[in-house]
Amino acid sequence: MAAPEFKVPEFREFPSVPALVPGSMAHSKPYVASEKVQEGIGLPGQLVDNWEAKAIEKFGELLGKYRSLRVFMDSCVHCGACTDKCHYFIGTGDPKNMPVARQELMRSVYRRYFTLPGKLFPKLVGARDMTREVLDEWFSYFWQCSECRRCSVFCPYGIDTAEVTMAARHIMDSIGHGQKYSNEILGKVHKIGNNLGLPGPALENTLEGLEEDVKDDTGVDVKYPLDVQGAEVLLVTPSADFFAEPHIESLIGYGKVFHAAGISWTLSSYASEAGNFGLFNGDYAMMRKVAMRIREQALELGVKRIVVGECGHAWRVAYAFWNTLTGIGNNGTDPFSVELQKQLDPRYKEPSHICEFTWDLIQQGRLKFDKEANDSRIITFHDSCNVARASRMGDRPGGQFDIPRSIIKAVANKYVDMAPDTVREKTFCCGGGGGVLTDDLLELRVKGAFPRMEALKQVQEQHGVNFMATICAICKAQFSKVLPYYGFNMRMVGGVHQLVSTAIRLGDEQ
Repeated sequence: MAAPEFKVPEFREFPSVPALVPGSMAHSKPYVASEKVQEGIGLPGQLVDNWEAKAIEKFGELLGKYRSLRVFMDSCVHCGACTDKCHYFIGTGDPKNMPVARQELMRSVYRRYFTLPGKLFPKLVGARDMTREVLDEWFSYFWQCSECRRCSVFCPYGIDTAEVTMAARHIMDSIGHGQKYSNEILGKVHKIGNNLGLPGPALENTLEGLEEDVKDDTGVDVKYPLDVQGAEVLLVTPSADFFAEPHIESLIGYGKVFHAAGISWTLSSYASEAGNFGLFNGDYAMMRKVAMRIREQALELGVKRIVVGECGHAWRVAYAFWNTLTGIGNNGTDPFSVELQKQLDPRYKEPSHICEFTWDLIQQGRLKFDKEANDSRIITFHDSCNVARASRMGDRPGGQFDIPRSIIKAVANKYVDMAPDTVREKTFCCGGGGGVLTDDLLELRVKGAFPRMEALKQVQEQHGVNFMATICAICKAQFSKVLPYYGFNMRMVGGVHQLVSTAIRLGDEQ
C-alpha cells in the first residue's frame, strides 16, 4: 500500500500558536480491530447490539469506579491554558486536537446522561446523544492523543487528559470497537509473552548471537542469560530491545553493566516484555494480566531484584501500578505477594529502573568508563513523557530527569540540553506514544513530532548536536521513523545505555 501523502510542517522562526484548520485531521483513524483480535483478548468481536446504551452503561461504571474521572468531567472551565500545549494541535492545527476540545467530545456525552441540565435541556448546555457520529469522532480523536500529560502540567485544575482518553478507549473496547494495533499487541503478550510475538527459541537464538557479537567486538565473554534459576536480578525490558535498531544497543549495554559489576542476572522467556498496552487502553484488568507474568517469573526464578529496562510507559506501569495490581511492592496481602516479599531483597527498590541501577553502581565506583569513546557524539536528551510526568527515580524529586543526564555526563564529554520549555516536566512527546505507533497513523505521528523536531533543530544548529538519547522504546522507534521527514539522520537517536555500552571498560581494562 502506498504511503499517505501529507504536508510536513515547516520549521518556524519563533514558536507560535498555529492557525486553526478545522477538520484537518478528521480523516485520521486507525484500523478497527478484527473479530479475531478482539475475541482473542476477551472483548466483543464487533460492535454489539444496542451499543449506544451499553457504552453509556460502561461510562457510568467508570464514573462510579474512578472518582477522578467524574471530577475531570465537572471541573473544566474552558480557560484555554491547555490550548496550545498539545504537540498534535501544534503540528496539525485541528482545533479538536486542543486538549480541552478533545475532552469535550466525551464531556458533552457526560452532560447528556449524567447531569440534570443535560437531561432536561441538552441543547442549552451542549449535551449530545451517544450516536454513531459521536462514536466515529471518539475513534478518530481519542486515537490522536498520546496520553503524554503535557497539557495537564499547564492545567490550573490538574485535569488529567490521559485519564479521559483512557476511559474513552476503554468504553469503545467494551462495545466491540477497539483499535487493531494496540489490541493485536495485547493478544501477542497474552499468548506468547511479548509485544512482538517472539517465541522462546527465537529469543534464545538472538541472545546467543549477541554474546558472539560482543565477544568479537570486545574480546570479553559477556553473557545474556535466559531463564536462569537463582539469578540475583530479573531484567524485564521492552521486546524491541531484542532485535530492533537502535534498541538492541541498549540491551548490549545492560549486559555489559551487569558483567562489569559482577552481578548475576537473567531475562525471562515467559515474561519477556516490560511494555504494557493495557495502560493505553485504560483497561486495568488487562494491565494486571500482563503484569502478573512478571510476578510469576520473579517467584519461579527465585530472583532478589526486579529491574525494568529503557521503556517509558513500562516504567510508569511498574512504578505506579505494579504494587496494587500484582503485589510487587510492600502492600500485597495474597499468599504469592507475601511469598515474593520474603524473597526480594529489602535493601533495594521494588522495582528499580535500569538507570537507577546503573547510576548506583557509578556512584559506588564499580563501573569505569573511557568517556573519550563517545567523543564523536554531541549529545542531547529527550525526556520521555511517562517517565517525566508519571514516575520518579532515585530518592528525591526530579530524579527521573537528573539520573539519566548524570549517567550521560559520566560516560561522555559533550552534552547539551534542549530549550528549557521543551524538556523535563514540560517535555514534548515524541508523537508516537499512547498506542499510536502504527503506520495507520503516520501523518499524525509525523505532525505530532514537530515541536520536538524544532527543539532538536535548534541545538543542532547552535551546538552541533548529532545524537539524541532517550530511555523509551517507543520514542526510539518513533524518532527512527520520523527524523528523516525533518531532514535528520534516522540513526541520531539511541538509548542512554547505548552510550554506556560505548564507554564502559570490561575485563582487564579495569
